[in-house]
Amino acid sequence: MALTFRPATAADVPAVVALVESAYRGDSSRVGWTTEADLLQGQRTDAEAVTGIVADPGSVLLLAQRDGELVACCQLERREGYAYFGMFSVRPESQAGGIGKAVLAEAERVARDEWGVGEMHMTVISLREDLIGWYVRRGYARTGKMSPFPYGDERFGLPQRDDLEFELLVKSLEG
Repeated sequence: MALTFRPATAADVPAVVALVESAYRGDSSRVGWTTEADLLQGQRTDAEAVTGIVADPGSVLLLAQRDGELVACCQLERREGYAYFGMFSVRPESQAGGIGKAVLAEAERVARDEWGVGEMHMTVISLREDLIGWYVRRGYARTGKMSPFPYGDERFGLPQRDDLEFELLVKSLEG
């Protein structure tokens, strides 16, 4: 069955937190290829952070469902002249089946057609070469612009390495 998309509501917060945690942390994340379990322990997000995104008029938390079940999500945040893409999660056992491509395409469509922005930005842990390669194959360009990982802020996890940083990736949504 095809994917359906809708914005998250406050009632979706617990399911979104569970999805994001399963995709990035702990043994459950190792089923998929997007795990960060070897780089970070602890939480990836929490109910307070997800509630804040859902309530923010400048953001949308886009849910992807198949047969009424949550299988993926992403956050879009409207910024000056571009949209920021984040909190991208696909249920680990459903990864590598095209869901991620479909969610990314829908996020780009929303940013371009509904928000009227010309670029999508995201940051990815620079050590995640496999993930960066996946985005590059979908038209994102590596900028070489790095930003520091928020060491000491447990809301972002417990780093297992001391060389984590984020690289900015950008894609034009025009033409």
